[in-house]
Parts: sequence; structure tokens; C-alpha cells
Amino acid sequence: MKSALTYSTIRYEPAETGVATITLDQAETRNALSDELLGELIDAFEAARDDDGVRCVVLASSHEKVFSSGANLGGFASDVPLVHRHLGTERFPRLFRLIGELGKPTIVKAGGHVLAGSLGIALACDLIVASESATFGTPEINVGAFPFMIMALIYRNVPRKKTNEMLLLGRRLSAAEALEADIVNKVVKPKELDAAVDEWARMLAAKSPLIMRLGKDAMFRQMDMGFANALDFLRAQLSLATSTEDIVEGVTAFFEKREPVWRGR
Repeated sequence: MKSALTYSTIRYEPAETGVATITLDQAETRNALSDELLGELIDAFEAARDDDGVRCVVLASSHEKVFSSGANLGGFASDVPLVHRHLGTERFPRLFRLIGELGKPTIVKAGGHVLAGSLGIALACDLIVASESATFGTPEINVGAFPFMIMALIYRNVPRKKTNEMLLLGRRLSAAEALEADIVNKVVKPKELDAAVDEWARMLAAKSPLIMRLGKDAMFRQMDMGFANALDFLRAQLSLATSTEDIVEGVTAFFEKREPVWRGR
């Protein structure tokens, strides 16, 4: 397990439990997704990906009421050449792919409002646990913008008509509405959020990291395949998984009624 890394806009804290926590930590901007913050997020997720001691990543916020307010709106009005603006948005798809191809499960701890571009980051992660006080939305249309960068993620996670409603009306969904719309996995009271996320993170960190990586990669890659191609690909992944020692250990431990000892091979 590598030690914590130092950043300006986020905190990165790996623990001996195998859970690394990445915390958005720029309260004065309500964790606006500046180029600096996005760059540091990418670096932190890459650090988690490359650390064999990390088996699960939790993405959280230090702000009491806001997970993130979304993209830095000042950038849209700044006098910057168009080509530079275009190149600057590359961090979003890079981060989305990095999270999808991380090979390790990710949980969002949504203790506050998850808005605009940050909703895309949250949906790129595997699981979202939300406080009852959290809200979710794409308010871009209200300021004459549109959530182009996160649209693909929303349509792949949320039913089409509900997505249309969010994008076109720009209103926020309550945590209960977000649960009904399949945006979040679980909603808890604010005082129960830490314990709920910690329980799931420890459960994920206890799984075989090798099988988890194979499974996570398959989840990401098969998503946009044609059905027949997906079946062929997943069949090959099953054969690969059955060749590992960890799958033998897991089944053996189940029948012997003991905890498995993962060897990562």
C-alpha cells in the first residue's frame, strides 16, 4: 500500500483495509470541476489503479452540502481560443474512461448536491450511496448551456424519458427520486452515510482483486457490444476466469465454510 499523495484541490488517502478515499476538497468553489481539479482527480485514480494494495475506491466530498457544483462556468465566458476550450474538455472523457477501466470497484459517497458535470463523474462510478439531503441534476439549460459531456453516461444509466426530463427542464431530483430513477443504489439518513459506504467498501475490498478486475473490465467492454458479440466475449472471459487459482480457492473455501485467501493468480 502506497502512502497518501498531496494535492491542492483533492485529498487521496489509501487505507490498510484496501480502500482508497479520494475527497473533493475545494470548498470555496463548491468543488467546481476546474482543469486543476480534474487533472488531480485523474492522477489520483491512476495512483489507485496502479497500487496493488488498493482494492476499492471511494469518491467523496469534504463540503457539508455540496458534492460538486459541476464545471467551472467562468471558463465558458473567458476569452480563450476555441481550440483551447475544445482541448480543455478532454479531461472529462479521459476521466470517465479511466474510472470505467480502473479494474477496481468505485463507490460515490453523495453527502450533498451532485450537479452538472459531477453527475457524470458519479455515474461513471459503479455504485452511489446518497444521503437523504443530496440532490441530483443537470441545471446547465438554466444558464444557457447543455450537459453534452455527460449525456452519454446519463442515457446509459437512467431511463430515457427521465433523462429527457432532467436535461430539458434542468430541475433537481431528490435523493428519493434519484433512487427511483436508478441514479443511486441506496439512500440513507445523513448520520448513517459514513457507515453505509464503509460497509460496502469493505465488502468490495474483501473480494478477489484478480476476479474483480476481470469482471470490471468485462462490465465496461461489453456495455456497447452487439448481443451476439457480447456473448462470445463474455464466454471467453469466463474461460479465462476459470483458469485462475482464485476461482478454485473461492469455491473450495465456500464448501469448507471458511474465508478465502486470495493469491491473485
